[in-house]
Amino acid sequence: MTKRVAQKHKIDRRLSVNLWGRPKSPFNLRKYRPGQHGQKHTGKLSDYGVQLNAKQKLKGYYGNLNERQFRNCYKEAIRQKGDSGENLIAILERRLDTIVYRSKFVPTVFAARQFINHGHVKVNGKRVNIASCLLKEGDVVEVKDKSKEMALVVESMKSQERDIPGYITVDEKKCSSTFVRTPQFAEVPYATQMDPKLVIEYYSR
Repeated sequence: MTKRVAQKHKIDRRLSVNLWGRPKSPFNLRKYRPGQHGQKHTGKLSDYGVQLNAKQKLKGYYGNLNERQFRNCYKEAIRQKGDSGENLIAILERRLDTIVYRSKFVPTVFAARQFINHGHVKVNGKRVNIASCLLKEGDVVEVKDKSKEMALVVESMKSQERDIPGYITVDEKKCSSTFVRTPQFAEVPYATQMDPKLVIEYYSR
């Protein structure tokens, strides 16, 4: 098991925020950083610290992507025309694991990545097991027939913890969703404040 997966439950406390808005987040009970000196951590962050924190929050939210993956998203965002911050969010929201999570087929973005890797998802009728695959507008994501009755899927679809955003339409009976359009940053239902502009500034230093 990699360090990234093994420590996913510590992300909320390390960043001092309930990143996904989960009722069972450990940060809800202990609103301080982990470790011996977690409760004593005070002081104002430098500009670099603020930028780093913004990057860590955004990177953590999307399944704690590794640095190479996240930097590649940044490079693609600044290569495209328009606002780089908006472009970065658009790229992250187009990832297959993000769409599976937004469609409520699974309870967390971590589960979405594993769900895809294990071959439970089809895109436009073809099995895809690459979580970082970027979707295009109009692409249809569907849970394989044999996987639709999995307890993970059934319980997640019934959950009232999250709403499905307007840029995705879901057919619950078919366990499928359509990526209607690329969202604007303001449309993305983050549980806590995100600032992609600070992330762009961090990498542009």
